[in-house]
Amino acid sequence: MKILLKSSFARILLLAVLLLIGSESFAQFGRGQQGFGGRGAYGYGRQRSTIPQAQEAQKKEEPQTAEQIVDGTMPSITEALQLNEFETAVLSSVLKKYVQERIEAQILKLPPEKMKEVYESITERQDEELRAGLPAEKYEAFVELQKNGVAKTIKNNKKKKKKRKKDKS
Repeated sequence: MKILLKSSFARILLLAVLLLIGSESFAQFGRGQQGFGGRGAYGYGRQRSTIPQAQEAQKKEEPQTAEQIVDGTMPSITEALQLNEFETAVLSSVLKKYVQERIEAQILKLPPEKMKEVYESITERQDEELRAGLPAEKYEAFVELQKNGVAKTIKNNKKKKKKRKKDKS
């Protein structure tokens, strides 16, 4: 009976040791944990799909049209210059026309001297048309906006409003 006890005790001890060694070996690989180590499914290195993946070609961004460019900037210009609907429509149509001309000039890829002349000509015609279509103070405000930028113009307008409110008080 002593031999049977020893062998059963030995078997239990052997089974306990094997269980501990097995759990320690799985812990080394991080089995079942996706977070620590980040070894993919089941923690055994990078898993690859047997299904071939199609290579997506890099999509070129199509250049924006003159209409898209102007429509994107008009809300901020309208806010900065405080334009009414008619003035907004006039400014928008004139800008679309001349932005389109500038885009066409860029496509031609003229030499720098010629490109400068073309741009100056476009700017002169745009200024004449805007001067004729907008009230004088709105035209002057637009010229200032072109020099300073939209954000600075909006900031200056807010300062002027605060100053007026302060003066009235």
